[in-house]
Amino acid sequence: MVPEASLDISRRQFLVAGGLTLAAACFAPSYLMAQTEGIVVGAFKEAATAKVTVQNLRRNISVLLGPGGNIAVLTGPDGKLLVDAEIITARPHVSGALASINADPIKQLINTHWHFDHTGGNEWVHEAGASILAHENTRKHLSQATRVEGNFRYTFQAAPAGAIPSTVFKDEHTLHANNTTLMLKHYQPAHTDSDISVHFVEDDILHTGDTFWNRDYPFIDYWTGGSIDGQIRAAEANIAKVSDKTIVIPGHGAVGGKADLILFRDVLVEIRDKVAALKNRVSPCLKLSRLSLGRDMTQYGATCSRTRVTLLHSGTRAFETI
Repeated sequence: MVPEASLDISRRQFLVAGGLTLAAACFAPSYLMAQTEGIVVGAFKEAATAKVTVQNLRRNISVLLGPGGNIAVLTGPDGKLLVDAEIITARPHVSGALASINADPIKQLINTHWHFDHTGGNEWVHEAGASILAHENTRKHLSQATRVEGNFRYTFQAAPAGAIPSTVFKDEHTLHANNTTLMLKHYQPAHTDSDISVHFVEDDILHTGDTFWNRDYPFIDYWTGGSIDGQIRAAEANIAKVSDKTIVIPGHGAVGGKADLILFRDVLVEIRDKVAALKNRVSPCLKLSRLSLGRDMTQYGATCSRTRVTLLHSGTRAFETI
């Protein structure tokens, strides 16, 4: 169990992050916005040197924790099965971490969604002998150039043929590997429109992909179907799916459990509702205009009109209209 005091601290930290989202609408200087332009390039650089650690969970299931999305690893006589494939530049560290578990070959890869920090290793993992399974929208996004604004501000080119999932599904899919049943379930649009969960049934371990960020404020990709309401619905679905004994692998952050999922859901709801309450108030930008700043507010990370403020901080259009 997570201590109640710890949950209170985490809640305050989350709300601070949400407060920064609001503040960015009017106070974020241009240099902060400029920093977001290089976030993808920066992630490639960080992953080239960042450490990847191995944490054993239950029986023959481990998790690799590194700079990109968390990777679940199922071992056994059928070879290694991976859930997600990190950032491409993390390959040497991921390979080393996998080798430290055992020498079994990689035979299967599952993508929880299409983002570069979860599918970057698809091509080399496929070349190592793995088939790739994902939701149909993951294949769609990887098969074409896709522009993501917000924090990413990056155009992802179509992935190489070897990185494209060869098997896709629409709603649910079940497979068996290494004496384990894996149940895959598509969420309604949440973080993206391609998110799935992977439940290792016998071991009661749930990989949520980026529908759950443990003790961190999520990036929500509105440009490929995500939304704050969808993220909250996915959080509710995750909570309903687990027990107090379930181990939960988030897309980012430490391995957690049900209490962490509840905290994540509660804070997202609280932040969303606080922003929604501002709809009936004078917008922050109009307040600033009364101070006669006489500046174009777009340089502060917001576009202003008589009825709306579009928040650009965190790439989260979920909070755009207030």
